[in-house]
Order: sequence, then structure tokens, then C-alpha cells
Amino acid sequence: MKTTTTWTGKMGFLGKNPSRHEVKMDGPATIGGEDNGSRPTELLLQAVAGCTAIDIISILRKMRIEPERFETEVEGTRAEEHPKKFTHIHIHYILDGDIPEKKLARAIKLSKDEYCSVSHTLNADITASYTLNGQKGEMDV
Repeated sequence: MKTTTTWTGKMGFLGKNPSRHEVKMDGPATIGGEDNGSRPTELLLQAVAGCTAIDIISILRKMRIEPERFETEVEGTRAEEHPKKFTHIHIHYILDGDIPEKKLARAIKLSKDEYCSVSHTLNADITASYTLNGQKGEMDV
């Protein structure tokens, strides 16, 4: 897989992907940017969320389960010193629908431990939690 990222001036960049989608990235004004795009670190958290969410939907569908709603919230904690890498990433899954809790926990665990290539690429400690139909659940992972 190969992507290209092209400088568009000041601190702005345009990423182009093999799937022909484009992603605007920029820095804040405090470092010379114009705040016209996402920060790369924000995209990294979204990539983790997207990767694991795709896994979970795929696994649930194989179980013949279709959520009514599925959302993720990802929170990353960064080191104080440069390179200010993420030291901890927490993914919270929010689902509604007729989903057996044990099957949801299994799908999350499979994504976290086996399938999500984005999270397996990172060295951060990635944890997970979920809310199913408004009730917060506990992970045994």
C-alpha cells in the first residue's frame, strides 16, 4: 500500500490514498498553520477507531447481528516530552440494538487481540470499553 502526502503551503498537507480519497491535514496557527485540516495525531486516533469498528461490524454480521447504532469515542494520552507519542489509547464503543453482551465483548476482543492492523502497528497500551443500549459494560480483556 502506498499513499502520497503533498505540502499545500504553510503547515498544510493533502494526503491521497490508493482508494482515491483525500485527507486534509494542517497545523494550528501557533506553529504556522491555518487550521484547515485535521492534525495527524487526530487522524491516527480515528484510524484506530475505524479499523476496529470495521472489524467489529464484520464479526457481528458473521454472528448474524446488526446493530441499530454504533459509535466510537477514542481518547489518547500523550507523553509530555517529544516525540509526545501516545502512551495510552482508550476506545469506548457505544452500541444500541438487540446484541448479546457476550457476543459484543467477543467481537471487541477479537478485533483488539487479532484483527485490527492499525492498533497492532502502535506500541500504545490500547484498552476498550462499551455502552450497549445506554448501559456501560465491563471488558474482560
